[in-house]
Amino acid sequence: MENYLFRIHMDTIEKNKKIILFDGVCNLCNASVQFVIKRDKKDVFRFAALQSEQGQQLLVERNIDPDETDSIVLIEPGVAYYTRSRAAIEIASELGGGWRLLRIFEYILPTSLRDSLYNFIARNRYKWFGRKDQCMIPTPELKAKFLG
Repeated sequence: MENYLFRIHMDTIEKNKKIILFDGVCNLCNASVQFVIKRDKKDVFRFAALQSEQGQQLLVERNIDPDETDSIVLIEPGVAYYTRSRAAIEIASELGGGWRLLRIFEYILPTSLRDSLYNFIARNRYKWFGRKDQCMIPTPELKAKFLG
């Protein structure tokens, strides 16, 4: 039964699109989403807040504990998912141009070091950048890029 629900849900996601789950109340995360949208020339990404029903379902479907994940997740439906620094590197690589150069960090810095830096920023993001009372509501022009 759970597999059946997964297939129905995945059918609603456009083919060849990657999903970015983000903290919908985090100002840094919302700014990052806007940054990606402006540079997503190939229209590769779709977005959902971690706090949304769709975001929670996508986490559960991948056996990711929603209580342990409070920042970015990149999902390539039917392929893989990435978290923390690896998600950020994969997203940057997809933006093309000079952003692809960030992939070098994947080779020169161990994952533990990259994720430690990522976790440090994630732990302090509300203190440094603030937070919203509710998740971002996309403009009508951007609504098609958001799940739900």
